[in-house]
Amino acid sequence: MLSLEEADDLKFHPNIQCYELDVISTISISNAKDAILKNNKKIDVIINNAGVGYRSFVELSEDSKINDIVAINWLGVVKICRAFIPLFRAQKSGQFINITSVAGLVNLPLGNFYHSTKQAVESFSECMAYELFDLNIKVCTVQFGNAPTSFQKNVTKCPETSVKSYNELMKKVSDVLQKKSNKNTNLTPLIIRKLYHIAENRIKNLDDIQSDLMLIL
Repeated sequence: MLSLEEADDLKFHPNIQCYELDVISTISISNAKDAILKNNKKIDVIINNAGVGYRSFVELSEDSKINDIVAINWLGVVKICRAFIPLFRAQKSGQFINITSVAGLVNLPLGNFYHSTKQAVESFSECMAYELFDLNIKVCTVQFGNAPTSFQKNVTKCPETSVKSYNELMKKVSDVLQKKSNKNTNLTPLIIRKLYHIAENRIKNLDDIQSDLMLIL
């Protein structure tokens, strides 16, 4: 996590260890890797789950916010995988589970930047899966919809504009996605169970890379 001050609720769980990690920083990733390996002889599975949202019209998008979502949603996955591949290779085993989204497969209004980063993770993951298969390092992606978390509430949005149709579309899309998130009350435990299933039943055949380990809800 970005700050260990956020770990208070987890301090009393004996099977949980928390480490400081910023996925956009190569140095932070390296430091976290070293700290993890001091407490664990082996790492079996890495789940790349860091992600942010940016809901904006193209003409109103800002460089800094575009850079942020690309750095976290896509380059963060790249940097984490790059850092841990040598470890998995030395172990002769390991698995990356990259969380993408239904938004990585279908496109909705105002999803220009979020959808693009999730599609990028899909392509990156598939290419890497072929690359690492003979090394017994597995890669899969998991796609799911709007879970009842704080994600939608924290999505960065462009401010209201003088363009009426823009304002109306922003409200409509935001309302629909929030409503969907609130409705999916049972989605989070389903996702957790699916991730455990994937981690415990690693893919055996190259053909499985594209098909068997994807969750679409």
